[in-house]
Amino acid sequence: MLNTIANFFEYQFVTNAFAAALLISIAAAMVGTYIVARRLVFLSGGITHASFGGIGIGYYIGINPILGAAAFAVLAAFGVEALSQKMNVREDSAIGMLWSVGMAIGIFFIFLTPGYSPNLMTFLFGSILTVSSSDLILLLILNVVMVSFFIIFYKPILYLAFDSEFAKTQQIPVKTFSYILKGFIAITIVLSIRMVGIILLISMLTIPPTIANLFTKRFSSIIYISAVVGFVGAIGGLLISYNINVPSGATIIMVLVTIFAAAKLVKYIIIRTQLRGV
Repeated sequence: MLNTIANFFEYQFVTNAFAAALLISIAAAMVGTYIVARRLVFLSGGITHASFGGIGIGYYIGINPILGAAAFAVLAAFGVEALSQKMNVREDSAIGMLWSVGMAIGIFFIFLTPGYSPNLMTFLFGSILTVSSSDLILLLILNVVMVSFFIIFYKPILYLAFDSEFAKTQQIPVKTFSYILKGFIAITIVLSIRMVGIILLISMLTIPPTIANLFTKRFSSIIYISAVVGFVGAIGGLLISYNINVPSGATIIMVLVTIFAAAKLVKYIIIRTQLRGV
């Protein structure tokens, strides 16, 4: 057994995958908790799919598609804020437009790309085993910046997550913080695409905080538990996908859903036990 594990870690791509699972779990826990608290799940889905436009343009002009995805994701996040605040467009309508336009642009430019058509399965469904050393460096930088930001501005983020009107009464620059946090959401989404893919990424951001929320309502505790749940789900999915040779992105989400079902059952048993004791 130990020899099998040792052999498993002989490969650099496996070590990279484990490191990526840890870093993405931490980043996704922070922004995911904010997303769930602010009910921004639809927004994160819109940003995720809009980033596909940047991937298509990146392939077409010959640059790293992740750079194109990052630009599109940030523009989509800020675009929703601008459309809803300055142009009096309903936020859900703005998200829907950017969602569909981003996907359409991506498909358009990928089909215009000369030569061999790139394999889009990695971006659509993810493969954590394709994470490179440069991806890890970017993830590490993102984690350092986000952890520092959340520690320094924990209270403003907490107020904004649950009640933006109250945050305004505390002299917090709500609009500035909203743009910064949406920027973090966009960058986290882009750097996580290789892990679970555009189609499945929304689950990585929402399932761990939802599981944590079953057992605690404290914002900081939800972040910590989400990071642990996300990491366990990612590693579990990676090991299963490696052993039965199936896509890692889909397997990771299936493991997270299984954890959610188990957590829900445990919560139900706890509640039933407490009611019997009353």
